[in-house]
Amino acid sequence: MLLDADDSQLVLVDYQVRLMPVIFENELVIANAVRLARMAQVLQVPVWATEQNPEKLGANVPGVQAAIEAAGGRTLSKMHFSAMAEGLGDWLRPPVRKPTQGGNARSLPKHLQKAAAEPEEGRSTIVIAGCEAHVCLMQTALDLLEEEFEVWVVTDACSSRSERNRDAAFDRLAGNGAELVTTEMVAFEWLGSAEHPAFKEIQGLIK
Repeated sequence: MLLDADDSQLVLVDYQVRLMPVIFENELVIANAVRLARMAQVLQVPVWATEQNPEKLGANVPGVQAAIEAAGGRTLSKMHFSAMAEGLGDWLRPPVRKPTQGGNARSLPKHLQKAAAEPEEGRSTIVIAGCEAHVCLMQTALDLLEEEFEVWVVTDACSSRSERNRDAAFDRLAGNGAELVTTEMVAFEWLGSAEHPAFKEIQGLIK
């Protein structure tokens, strides 16, 4: 029941310039979103982001956007509240690769042929955070659960305009099988050990 960086993907939902000023504890939430993206970059965890109706709500705030871009992430523009309704699942699931013989000539004896490559399984654990917790974040997370992803919601990087709506979202997500974690939990579980080569760098991001 611990996170594994090698099986994780990070999804950051709607940290947009015209939304964040009215979000409860917005400065903390933005700071933790940036930390998550930077940790993902260091540990080679794929990063994805969304923007809800960006023509009206704007792009993601500069700090979050810069961290996403630095990690090589992509941003999905959407109108549905759930990003899964607009193709996020296609980004999270790699295409199934058919086994190949690696270019071996079929005439070679079997014992000289290289083993066929295994189909890529992809990363089934989604670490997700964003705004608003009770709308786009929650609906995306519930759809991820429906698609049988493992969903871990980073509570201190999520919020809504009101604390009550945020907390109601957490209750509902936990009741439907999502794991609730914090940014530091993600950091230390992705590391796994104080001997990890990136330990000091990750520790520096969360201090």
